[in-house]
Amino acid sequence: MHNTQKQFSGNWALILGGSSGFGFATVEKLALHGMNIAVLYRETAAAERELKQKFTQIAAANEVTISPFNINALDATARIAFIEQFTKDKKHSVKLLLHSIARGNLKPLVNDGDKGALTQEDIQLTTYAMATSLLDWTKDLLAADLFHADGRIIGLTSEGSTKYWEGYAAVSIAKASLESLTTYMAVELTKFGLKTNLIQAGVTETPSLKRIPDSEKLIAHALARNPSGRITTPQDVANVIYLLCTDEAAWINGSVIHVDGGEHCR
Repeated sequence: MHNTQKQFSGNWALILGGSSGFGFATVEKLALHGMNIAVLYRETAAAERELKQKFTQIAAANEVTISPFNINALDATARIAFIEQFTKDKKHSVKLLLHSIARGNLKPLVNDGDKGALTQEDIQLTTYAMATSLLDWTKDLLAADLFHADGRIIGLTSEGSTKYWEGYAAVSIAKASLESLTTYMAVELTKFGLKTNLIQAGVTETPSLKRIPDSEKLIAHALARNPSGRITTPQDVANVIYLLCTDEAAWINGSVIHVDGGEHCR
C-alpha cells in the first residue's frame, strides 16, 4: 500500500493566484501530501515578505519545494519567462494546473451614481483574467512538455455565473465563459492525458468575496440556506482539489463539482 501522506512526491502543482483564499489553502493541502508547488501571485513587497515566510514554513514542515513568483500571470511575456525558468528538470511533472486568479471589475452595467459603468474593456480584461487566460497557460505548458501523463486542470466558478449578484456582471460573464471553455478543454485535451474540471464553491469568506458590493448579504443568505449550518471554507475547496488530483479521480473530466455542503440545493 502506497503512502498517501506523500503520494505526490516528485510532482508539481502550478497555482495561479496562490497568496490567499482557495489558492493558499491548496498550497497547504498539497504540500501535506508531498506535492512541490510553484505559486504565482501579485503582492506588495511588505505582503510578500510575510507570505514567503509562510511558504518557507510549509515547505520545511512537509519536506517539499515551494517556489514563489511575484509576477503578473496575465502578461504573456511574464508567462513565457516563467515557463523558461521553470522548465529545467521538470519535464512531465506538472500534476496540477490550478487557475485561482480573482481579478475583475465590479461595476454595474450602466452608470449608477459615482460607481461608473462597465466598459467593453472591463469585460474583456475580466474575462481574460478569470477565464480564457487558463487556455494560454495550458497551451504553453503543453508546448513545453511539462504536464504529467495523468495531469489535472482545475478552475473555480461560482453560483454568480447564473444568478444575479450586485456588481458581479463582468465576473459572471467570465465565469460563464470559463464553464464553456472547460467543456471544450475536457474533450480536446484528453488525448494529452489531461482532465479538466471546475469547482463551484459555496459562498466563502475570502479577500475576493469582500470586494463584491454587499458581500455580507451574500454570506448571511448562504448561512440561512446551507443545510450544513455554515458557509464554505477555503480548506473545504482545497480538500476537493486534492481529491481531484488522486489516481482514483482520473475518470472525472469536464465536470462542475459543487463544494458547498448542499448550499446549491436550496
